[in-house]
Amino acid sequence: MTESAEESVERRVRVVLVDDHRMFRAGVQAEIGQTERTGVEVVGEAADVDQAVTVITATRPEVVLLDVHLPGGGGVEVLRRCAPLMTAAQHPVRFLALSVSDAAEDVIGVIRGGARGYVTKTITGTDLVDSIFRVQDGDAVFSPRLAGFVLDAFASTDAPPVDEDLDRLTQREREVLRLIARGYAYKEIAKQLFISVKTVESHVSAVLRKLQLSNRHELTRWATARRLV
Repeated sequence: MTESAEESVERRVRVVLVDDHRMFRAGVQAEIGQTERTGVEVVGEAADVDQAVTVITATRPEVVLLDVHLPGGGGVEVLRRCAPLMTAAQHPVRFLALSVSDAAEDVIGVIRGGARGYVTKTITGTDLVDSIFRVQDGDAVFSPRLAGFVLDAFASTDAPPVDEDLDRLTQREREVLRLIARGYAYKEIAKQLFISVKTVESHVSAVLRKLQLSNRHELTRWATARRLV
C-alpha cells in the first residue's frame, strides 16, 4: 500500500462487492475485509444488476468493486443506473472494475460508463486494497497493460464508430463469443465461466441468431475481424 501499515488502519473505506460468483466474493472478503488490518469495511454484496443497484443505493459506499459480466445487463448497466450517485456533490460513490476479462472493449465500456479504474482478478490483496484507497481519493487505477486501451480509445477527439452488431450482444454473450473464437470447447467454456454446457450452447445459439451467422467457424472469423480474440 502507499501508506505505512500504521497509517492505513487509521483510514476507513466502505466497500460493496458486486460479482455473480459467491465463492469469489467470499475470497475477496477474506482477503481484504479484515477492517482493523486493511481499513476496508465490506458493507454489502450483490450478485446481479438489480441487487447491485439496491445495495449500493442503500449503503452509499465510498467504493464499489464491480465485475464487468453480471446477470441483468453487466457492469455497464449498474454504472448507468447508479450515475446520480457517482455525480453527487457530497459523498460520491466511485467504481473500480474487478474482472477476469482483459478485453479492450470491456475496459473501455466501463470507463466510458464512469468507473474510475479497472483491475484484473490476478491482482494481489495488498494491491487491491491500495487500488481501493486510490479510487476513494479520486485517482484512476488500472492494471499495467490495460491503461493503454484507455489511452488509445481517448487519444482521438473522434468517438470510435459504434458497432451495432456487437451492441446487440449481452456482456455474457460477448464473453462466450470470445472464448469460442479462441478455440475453446463448450465444456472448457462452461468450466471457465462457471456455467453449464447447456447454458453455453444457449448463448452460442443466441449469438448466431443475432449476428445472422451459421456456425462457430463464421463466429471466429467475425470476432477476429473485429479484434475481439
